[in-house]
Amino acid sequence: MKILKYTIFTLAFGLTAVSCNFLEKEPTKLTPEVYFNNATEAQSFLTGIYAILGQGSFYGESYLHLSGGDDLSNYGGASTRAPMDKGLICANAVSSDPLVTGLWYTLYSGINRANMFLENIDRVPDMDDKLRAQLTSEARFLRAFYYFTLVENWGDVPFRTESVNTVVGLDLERTDRQTIYDFIIKEMSDAADPEVGGLLSAAELGKDNVGRVSRSAAWAMIARVYLYRAGEHYRQNRQATQDELTTYFSEASRYAQMVRNENFHGLAPNYWDVFIDYCANEYNTTANESIWEVEFAGNGTSDTRTEGRWGNTCGLAGPDLSNDESLVGKLDPGYSYEQIFATPKLYDLYADNGDLERFYWNLAQFKYMEAGGNKTGVTGRQFRQGTMSTILTTFNNWGRGTYSYGENTGENVGDFENTAEAYNQDKGLACAKFRREYEADKKGKTYTSINFPLIRYSDVLLMIAEAENEANGGPTQLAKDCIDEVRVRAGLAKLEDGLDQESFRQAVKDERAMELCFELIRRYDLIRWGELVKNMNEIPAIYTDTKEWKQITVNPITNYFRVTEAYNYFPIPDQEMAVNKKITENNPGW
Repeated sequence: MKILKYTIFTLAFGLTAVSCNFLEKEPTKLTPEVYFNNATEAQSFLTGIYAILGQGSFYGESYLHLSGGDDLSNYGGASTRAPMDKGLICANAVSSDPLVTGLWYTLYSGINRANMFLENIDRVPDMDDKLRAQLTSEARFLRAFYYFTLVENWGDVPFRTESVNTVVGLDLERTDRQTIYDFIIKEMSDAADPEVGGLLSAAELGKDNVGRVSRSAAWAMIARVYLYRAGEHYRQNRQATQDELTTYFSEASRYAQMVRNENFHGLAPNYWDVFIDYCANEYNTTANESIWEVEFAGNGTSDTRTEGRWGNTCGLAGPDLSNDESLVGKLDPGYSYEQIFATPKLYDLYADNGDLERFYWNLAQFKYMEAGGNKTGVTGRQFRQGTMSTILTTFNNWGRGTYSYGENTGENVGDFENTAEAYNQDKGLACAKFRREYEADKKGKTYTSINFPLIRYSDVLLMIAEAENEANGGPTQLAKDCIDEVRVRAGLAKLEDGLDQESFRQAVKDERAMELCFELIRRYDLIRWGELVKNMNEIPAIYTDTKEWKQITVNPITNYFRVTEAYNYFPIPDQEMAVNKKITENNPGW
């Protein structure tokens, strides 16, 4: 059961994600002045602030095509040209990019909703003080998170902490990002401080309530904010300040350690456990690894329109069998457009590190097949050569409905290996991290109920490892313990002792790549490390063998990596600059 009921709010208020100006009046049907009559209405309004996360212009779909392109992943498929509506991920964006524009207004819509909520929550009569503090803290955190997303992508942005209920005099200049960073950190830390805010601990919320912001989610996100802030000097082309060299890393470690010291979160026994939970409408079934996630529900066929596209835009290839209600279970493991592929660099990282478990789970090792293609259901799986036996035996504990189609009897019936050399040499494999076969309900073609991870405990451990190494001029024992915990869970040996700061830094970067790929984190890691342009442009220079990267022959892949310094930012939308006369310059290069 999904915890947050996005539909209640969006149907009641008729809000739209994109407006002609982010400061436009909203809601459009009911106003806060007549709505905050009791605690139930207040909670419903707060749900509307959460609902921004699942909008199609944000994590519901478009954010993948805005932030999913990096040195480990790329837009793929059978097309021989880059789609015009996927500008950022295909490195052909313009300042009028519709996805960029949609995200800008969606984030400001969420901020305005939060401002409205915070201005009206004290008017609710007879409300328990503890509940009021809790809801207030959640709204403050969400507002800060939306501002952080804006700063991550645009740098200096317009900043307002009061709601707008008029369309007159809305021009607003950009505020320096450092001022906004201070606001973000204070809002998040206050919300998580038991003496000031009202966020509950993860234990109080419960392991199956990770769609809501907990105290540990706030602390973990503050750590992420500090790490990103520490790298701002790279994209601003200036010398680092002392804060950026040490203080921000120390603070990132401190807040991440607060999550660790709660002793509530931990790593699932198997890497894939938490992802099966995301796909199966389950929560932390084997360990409390998921700290905060975006919840989705439905399949696009009912009035409950809170679906996403995870597993559909990026997932295992299979036939479209959504129109036949009788085809369920292994007969219909779910359709995927298979739009997101790994670069050979990710393949090589797994191979060079002997990381078989994450390699087999994250990169597609098989395709679903249907004998005759006559829409009667999947009849088998076509494996890469040398993988089937290991997956069906050693990794059979993927479990919870993992399908077996029996021995191959020919004509795509049963499980079998493809022995074709070209099929097995290709390193540009599709993303398999979000697997529709685990969805509980009948699968629609396009929309899924698969949740998306905003932050996991393994990320917290890796942030501690990185921050400790940077703040102390080399790895501490705590840094090594944290990265080793992630490695051992993945079936790897602990790091050798005696690594210097640079060697340990690279180990953390590699570990983050193998652990967190396809979770829309890598692009921002590269930006804060000052490596986006270099790493992206290296891909087409290094990987030119069409046998190793088959997509080069069917898709203009190499063009997607030839980015300039402009791509350290999103462009400010033309639409915003047209109505907001106080923004007179776009970001560098746009």
